[in-house]
Amino acid sequence: MRTIIGLISGVLFGAGLAVSGMLDPVRVRGFLDLFGQWDPTLAFVMGGAMLAMAIAWLIQRRMAAPVAAPAFDLPDTDPITPRLLAGAALFGVGWALGGLCPGPALAAFAINPLAAAVFTIAMMAGFAIVWAFDRPDSPRRPARV
Repeated sequence: MRTIIGLISGVLFGAGLAVSGMLDPVRVRGFLDLFGQWDPTLAFVMGGAMLAMAIAWLIQRRMAAPVAAPAFDLPDTDPITPRLLAGAALFGVGWALGGLCPGPALAAFAINPLAAAVFTIAMMAGFAIVWAFDRPDSPRRPARV
């Protein structure tokens, strides 16, 4: 059941990205180009996602448990730390340079495989670097602030 729900969710997410045009790096870069040919499409996509999530949170509050799990597993709210800000900045720079983020990059394989492959390889290299230096058992792991 959980696999089917995950598959349906992934297909729905990918279809939403395709329909909204978010698989096109030029459109994403257009949103980030505030002083050039600004494209507000991504702002509307984000607004729609926030509305859908607000409705989902209202529904979740009334549910005793999720459909495919015995209990909700919601993350704790952590404070904003320099590490979080640095990670967000790196994500933003990569998003601006590549015009893709992880979800759209994987879905973009259907539309522009070469660009998606270059981005995905760079993303995986970044994951590997973080994994190598930030594992809980790593002696090189930076101190948490």
